[in-house]
Amino acid sequence: MAMQQKTKPVVVKILRTIIWAVFAGCILAIPFYRFQQRLNVSLLLIGIVLMEVVVLALNHTRCPLTDIAARYTNERRDNFDIYLPLWLARYNKHIFGTLFVFGVCYTLIVWVLL
Repeated sequence: MAMQQKTKPVVVKILRTIIWAVFAGCILAIPFYRFQQRLNVSLLLIGIVLMEVVVLALNHTRCPLTDIAARYTNERRDNFDIYLPLWLARYNKHIFGTLFVFGVCYTLIVWVLL
């Protein structure tokens, strides 16, 4: 049975939100695991996030799911394709980019100093 036209954008938004939550969780966990002296986990999380950065860079800093979601609506607010508050969707890259850079720097500095 084919998915109904109304259901498709909801599925894309749910999928995009889950993927966002995984990457946001990875970014938030990087300094935590480094503080716990679990360098291997911090480096793994950095690698996972860097793979997402490459995907975004290859797609002109947009999630590929955004293009899929755009097929089903004319809406283009910053959160049209994800279940996030508008302010968070709008500043998502700034907030989590800064947190990621902090986590990477913290991990590297502590690694070098220890």
